[in-house]
Formats: sequence, structure tokens, C-alpha cells
Amino acid sequence: MSIRCGEGGQASVELIAVVPALLLAGLIGLQMALAGLSWSHADSAVEAGALAAAGGGEPEAAVRSSLPGWAREGAEIEADGGEVRLRLEPPSIVPGLGDALAVEATAWARPDGSLLP
Repeated sequence: MSIRCGEGGQASVELIAVVPALLLAGLIGLQMALAGLSWSHADSAVEAGALAAAGGGEPEAAVRSSLPGWAREGAEIEADGGEVRLRLEPPSIVPGLGDALAVEATAWARPDGSLLP
């Protein structure tokens, strides 16, 4: 019978080394998912704003009402004629990272209400 010395804690050391890497990968994935969700909300909101502008309504109000509650206050909306632009910062796990991952969306509408390509 042979006994190997010095390998008893190797699994624990490997686990300690891998867990932070897995947590970091999970946090990065979550942040990217939040950025993608923000892009989807921004895209839908500017389309609503452009259609409101084409119908003679208030595009800024249409954009804000189309956004979820967490995004309404920080949304930067510009409307000029039938063109509506929105800049939106996603929720951020790390403070200050939202500004770097901000999404922008633009939509145009003709006066008859149809969207331009």
C-alpha cells in the first residue's frame, strides 16, 4: 500500500481558484444580458415615439411611457420632426459601467405614420 503525500488539498485549491473565475464569467454574462435588454427597450420606445410624432402627438411622452420604470428617469430623448433618438444606460452591476455600455436607438416616421427603412 502506498500513500501519496501532499495531494490531499489539491482539489480544494483548484476549487478556490475556479470559483472566482466562474463568478466573474457569470457577472459579465448578466451585465451583457442587461445591456441587450436595454437595447430592446430603447428600440421599441423610439419606434413608439416616431409613430406618435407622425400622428401629431408628443414623441417624448410616448418614448417615456414605453420604457420600464427603471429606465424612464435616465433616458436622454431627442425629437426633431419625425426623427426620435434615445440614449439609455442599462442597469449596472459595477457602478459607472452603465455609461460605457449605454445603448442608442433612432427611429424615423413619415407624416402618414409609416416607418422609414
